[in-house]
Amino acid sequence: MYNMDQYDDSIDYMQQEDDWDRDLLLDPAWEKQQRKTFTAWCNSHLRKAGTQIENIEEDFRDGLKLMLLLEVISGERLAKPERGKMRVHKISNVNKALDFIAGKGVKLVSIGAEEIVDGNAKMTLGMIWTIILRFAIQDISVEETSAKEGLLLWCQRKTAPYKNVNIQNFHISWKDGLGFCALIHRHRPELIDYGKLRKDDPMTNLNTAFDVAEKYLDIPKMLDAEDIVGTARPDEKAIMTYVSSFYHAFSGAQKAETAANRICKVLAVNQENEQLMEDYEKLASDLLEWIRRTIPWLENRMPENTMQAMQQKLEDFRDYRRLHKPPKVQEKCQLEINFNTLQTKLRLSNRPAFMPSEGKMVSDINNAWGSLEGAEKGYEEWLLNEIRRLERLDHLAEKFRQKAAIHEAWTEGKEEMLQKRDYETASLSEIKALLKKHEAFESDLAAHQDRVEQIAAIAQELNELDYYDSPSVNARCQRICDQWDGLGAMTQKRSEALQRTEKLLETIDQLYLEFAKRAAPFNNWMEGAMEDLQDTFIVHTIEEIQGLSTAHEQFKATLPEADKERQAILGIHNEIAKIVQTYHVNMAGSNPYTTINPQEINAKWDKVRQLVPQRDQALIEEHARQQNNERLRRQFANQANVIGPWIQTKMEEIGRISIEMHGTLEDQLTHLRQYEKSIVNYKPKIDQLEGDHQLIQEALIFDNKHTNYTMEHIRVGWEQLLTTIARTINEIENQILTRDAKGITQEQLNEFRASFNHFDRKRTGFMDAEDFKTCLISIGYNLGDNEFSRIMSIVDPNRQGTVTFQAFIDFMSRETADTDTADQVMASFKVLAGDKVQRCAVVSAKHE
Repeated sequence: MYNMDQYDDSIDYMQQEDDWDRDLLLDPAWEKQQRKTFTAWCNSHLRKAGTQIENIEEDFRDGLKLMLLLEVISGERLAKPERGKMRVHKISNVNKALDFIAGKGVKLVSIGAEEIVDGNAKMTLGMIWTIILRFAIQDISVEETSAKEGLLLWCQRKTAPYKNVNIQNFHISWKDGLGFCALIHRHRPELIDYGKLRKDDPMTNLNTAFDVAEKYLDIPKMLDAEDIVGTARPDEKAIMTYVSSFYHAFSGAQKAETAANRICKVLAVNQENEQLMEDYEKLASDLLEWIRRTIPWLENRMPENTMQAMQQKLEDFRDYRRLHKPPKVQEKCQLEINFNTLQTKLRLSNRPAFMPSEGKMVSDINNAWGSLEGAEKGYEEWLLNEIRRLERLDHLAEKFRQKAAIHEAWTEGKEEMLQKRDYETASLSEIKALLKKHEAFESDLAAHQDRVEQIAAIAQELNELDYYDSPSVNARCQRICDQWDGLGAMTQKRSEALQRTEKLLETIDQLYLEFAKRAAPFNNWMEGAMEDLQDTFIVHTIEEIQGLSTAHEQFKATLPEADKERQAILGIHNEIAKIVQTYHVNMAGSNPYTTINPQEINAKWDKVRQLVPQRDQALIEEHARQQNNERLRRQFANQANVIGPWIQTKMEEIGRISIEMHGTLEDQLTHLRQYEKSIVNYKPKIDQLEGDHQLIQEALIFDNKHTNYTMEHIRVGWEQLLTTIARTINEIENQILTRDAKGITQEQLNEFRASFNHFDRKRTGFMDAEDFKTCLISIGYNLGDNEFSRIMSIVDPNRQGTVTFQAFIDFMSRETADTDTADQVMASFKVLAGDKVQRCAVVSAKHE
C-alpha cells in the first residue's frame, strides 16, 4: 500500500481540495458524476486499444485494463502483467500500475492495491483522478500558469468575450452550460448559434454542447445535463476532467486562432471606441436634458392652500426620489465610467483623447448635477413644513369656528335685552330683580371675556401663518369684537340706569339672587367643560397625549364636587319654590335675576356626563395611534442605526482597498467584484428601510429621537457607496488594460503604487499638482514651469488639478520606455519604496 504525506502546495500540481483519504463517503451526487465522467474518459483512451470498461470499480480489479490504460495514455510499455486469476496475481498487476504512476512523480495518498482489487469505489475513483491529473491536466500551461490554474486561465481567456459567461471555478460556473457552448463557439463558431442560447435554459445549453462535442469534436459525453442542473454544486473533478478534453481538442488550433485574433483586434477596438463615443454623447445629452427639466420643478416653492394639494406634492417628490432619480444616478456613474474607459483605450491605441461636444464634458455633467442637488436640497423639508403649517392652520381654523359659534350663540339676543327700558314701569320688586339680573349678566359677560380674547388670538395666529381664508376669519373676528365692545358699552349704560333707581327700591328676594349668583358661574363652568370636552386636539408624541389624559383625569376628579354644587343650587331653587308656595308670594313664576333654570342646569349636566366617556374614547384612540407611531420610530431607528454605520464602514474599507497593494490587479479586481456583490446583496435591507420610512411619512411622523439617521442620509450614503465601488473597479480594469498594453510587471506596478501612496499625502487617492511635482523632483526631474505645465497637460487633460493613479501609471510607463530613463526612474522608485522614503521626501522638499 502507498501511504505518503501530501507534498508541499508550491510543487504539488495535483493537491486535492478534498483529499480522498479524508472523506469517509463521497457525496452521492458527486460520486455519480465522477463514475460517469471517469468511465467516459477511460473509454476515450481504451477504445484506441480496442476495448472499454463498463463498471469502473469492477473492471480494474484484476489490474489488466488499468495497465493497458496507462500504456495507451503514456505511450510507454509497462512490466508484463500476471495472467493468473488468483488474488495475489491481481494485487501484483495493480501494484505494477501504481509503481508506474509513482514513477511519474505522482505521490499517492492512502491508495493501495488491496482496495482496488477489493472494488473499493472511493479508492478506485481517487486513483483514476490521480491519473487524470497527471496525464491530462499537469502539462497544461497558459501564461506562466500550469495544471488546474492554467486550465482555468485558458477557459477564462477563451470565454471572456461572451455575454453571461464568467468562469471563476470548475463547479457552479459551468451549471448554465454557456461556458461549454462558448468554448465550442470560440474555436468552431459554425457548430453552435450562440446568439440563440438563453442563460435561463441550462438543460438546452448543456445538451447542445455535449451533443456537438461528441458528434464533431470526438469528445465523448462524460456527463448528462440532468447531473449538472440537478446538483447545487457539481463535482469539480468531473467538470475539470470534461473541460480538459475540450482543451486538448482545441489546443492544436490555438496558434492559428491567436494570429487571426491579432488581425481582428485592431478593427474591433476602433469600432468599440467609436460606439463608446456615440453612447457617451447620447447619454450626456439625455442626462443634461433631464436635469434641465427637473431643476425648475424642484425650485418651485409656491405653497398650496389645501392639505391634499401639498400631500400630493410630497408624494410626487417621493416618487421622484424613489423612482426617477436612482436610474439617473446610475446613468451619471456609467457616463463617467464610459468616459474613463474610452480615454484609457484611446491612449493604449495611441489615438487622440476624446473631447465631447461643447457643454457635455464630465465636469459639465457634474456642475449640472450639483445644480440639481442644490435645487433638491431643502425641498422635502419645505414640503413637510408646509404640511405642518396647513395642519396647524386647519386645526386653528376649526377651533376658531367652534369658539366663534359658541360665542355668537351666547350673544344672540343680548343687545335687545340690554336695550330694554323695562325698569321704567317695573315695580319695586321688579326693579330689584332687574338690578340683580343685570349684576348676574355682568358676571356672565366677564366670564366670556377670555373666550373673546382667545378668538382674537387665534385669528391673529391664522394671519401670521398666512391662512388662505384669512379675510373671512378677520371679518368674523371684527364683527365679534365690535359686538363685544357694543355689549360692554350697553351693559355700562344699563347698569348706571339701574343704580340710579336702586335707591327707590326695597329689598329683593335674596334667595333668587343667591341662586342667580351660584347658577351663573356653575352654568359657565358647565359650558366651559362642554367646550373643553368637545375641543379638538392634535399631538405628536405619547407624552403629549399622556398630558391630555392626565388633565382629563384631573377634570373627572372634580365632578363629585361639581355635582354637590349642582345639588346645592337646585336646593336653593327648591327653597324658593317652597317659600313662594308657603307665603303665596305674587311672583311671575321665574327668577327675575337670571335666565338659568334647573332644567337647563340638569340638561347641561347630563350633556357633560355624556361627553366624558366620549372624551375618554378619543384619548384612548389617540394614545393607541401614538403608541403605533412610537413603534414605527423604533422600527426605523433600529434598522437605520445598523445600515448607516455599515455604509460608512464599507466606504472606509473601499478607500483602504483602493490604495493598498495586496496581490495582483486581477486579485484586487476579483476582491472588489466580490465586495461589490456583497454590497448589492445588501440592497433588500435598504428597500425594507424605505418601506418603514414610507410608513412613517404616511403616519405624518416628523421626528425620531431614537436615531440621528434620516432616510435622506441613508439614500445619499448608499448612492455614494455604489458609485465608489463602481469607480474603483473601473480604475483597476483600466490599470489592467494599461499594464497589458505597456508590458508593465507586477513589481513595477507595486513600486508605482508605493511611490504614488507616499506622495498622496492627504490619502484621497489623488495627487494634487504640488505633490506630483514633488514626486517628479524626487526621482530626478529638473522641472521648469513650462516643462511641468506640459507634463500636467498630459496627466490631467481635463484640468482638474489632480493626478489619478491611472494617469500616473500612463505617464511613468511612457517615461520608462527608454532603457536608460527606465533604469533611472525605477531605481528612484526602489529608493522611494524602501527605507529611504523619508530622505527622498526631505530632498524633494528642499527642491520645492
